[in-house]
Amino acid sequence: MRNNLRSSIRCALLLLPVAGSAWCQSSPTVPGAPASSPPVVITLEEAIHRAQAIDPSYAASSASNRVSSIDKSVARAGLLPSVRLYSQDIYTQSNGLSSDGGEGVLSPQPKFVANDSRPWEYMAQGIVDETLSLAGAAAVQRANAAAAQAAAEHEIARRGLVSGVTVLFYKSLAADHKLAVAQTAREEAATFTKASGDREQAREVAHSDVLKAQLEEHQRARELQDAQVEAEKARLELGVLLFPDPRTPYTLSASDAEPLLASREDAEAAAAKYNPELKSALAALGVSKADVLAARSAYLPNLAVNFTYGIDANEFATMGPLITGSSSQTSNGSRANNLGYSAFFTVNIPVWDWLSTEHKVKQAEIKRDAVQVALTAAQRQMIAKLDEAYSEAAAARDQLDSLDQSAAIAAESLRLARLAYAAGEATALEVVDAQNSYVTAANAREDGRVRYETARTDLETITGTM
Repeated sequence: MRNNLRSSIRCALLLLPVAGSAWCQSSPTVPGAPASSPPVVITLEEAIHRAQAIDPSYAASSASNRVSSIDKSVARAGLLPSVRLYSQDIYTQSNGLSSDGGEGVLSPQPKFVANDSRPWEYMAQGIVDETLSLAGAAAVQRANAAAAQAAAEHEIARRGLVSGVTVLFYKSLAADHKLAVAQTAREEAATFTKASGDREQAREVAHSDVLKAQLEEHQRARELQDAQVEAEKARLELGVLLFPDPRTPYTLSASDAEPLLASREDAEAAAAKYNPELKSALAALGVSKADVLAARSAYLPNLAVNFTYGIDANEFATMGPLITGSSSQTSNGSRANNLGYSAFFTVNIPVWDWLSTEHKVKQAEIKRDAVQVALTAAQRQMIAKLDEAYSEAAAARDQLDSLDQSAAIAAESLRLARLAYAAGEATALEVVDAQNSYVTAANAREDGRVRYETARTDLETITGTM
């Protein structure tokens, strides 16, 4: 019955040469806009999808979320051994002296004693490094918490964008309907001016009635111009979020039925479970706790392991001459295997660092305590915002029927006032008052729909059900 009543009221009020129907917006002409292509029909879901594709703030939030997810993989990789290949050829200038290199061959001696006993040294090795410490585990914990925080912030950005698009969507629809109301009122005022003029010609009313009608017509003309400007501004504001060119013609389409409002118990349960602000605050606390753990890890020793396999010889070959004393000799054609390995195990034990570790731990604990306070504040704010948003949405929903009835009564009152004036039973002032009441009630109805949709969107932003 509510939907039938609302549809009947709008058909009665907008049954004039004005493009408009039940919450369906036509495209007014915008100067400079392309006129060749037909208007694009945009639903609320399509508007949200388009806005997510081109909004820079949402794109930045999405990028930050993806980067944080990659940081988790980077942190986990830090716990695993790293493998690398190492190759180096070293040539050292000869000092002019030579030594017996075997088989009667004299080999020049290098000037740098650190570079072996030959001018040439070749290294080709595979190296595995691994460091075991509490800091690595803390880094993984921090990366996981930071990724959860980035995901929550991305969800906050998504809901903020959805809320903004929804509000602009219904504001644009309301602006178009107000434009239709203004045009209806303008034509109604022009009709009344003609009627009063005709009655003056018939000597049925005084000239003052004509003056009142003309003043009303001028006022309605100015209101129509203002409504046209507001409708154009609303369309451009929404067009910025939908199209590369905000002047692109489009038509908005929405259901006439109001979405249902969840019960307060369901809203509270959803807010406690899905509120992104709480999730972000909890993740921030996890990040601060990981920072404390990382700072405390400096108190503990860490173990570094290095394993190397390959060659480090005077010949770039897996087999080389046998080394005997200070010379290389070949006995019975046998040669030495240059391939080999080495392993290093290093334990670093912190002893004294002039209390810098203790101070870093203290800094991390101070930041953690501040984040804990922010978490409790977010919980209190969520409770207060939830109650405010639900009360606003419930009040706006309850007033929709009253606003529809007021608009219907105002339209009927205007009709009766016109008939009474034509019959000489009403004054011009009564007709003008009925016209003002009609415009006020019709605009209030559109404002009420926007208020309800805005309040419902705010509630869904808190509860996480949008």
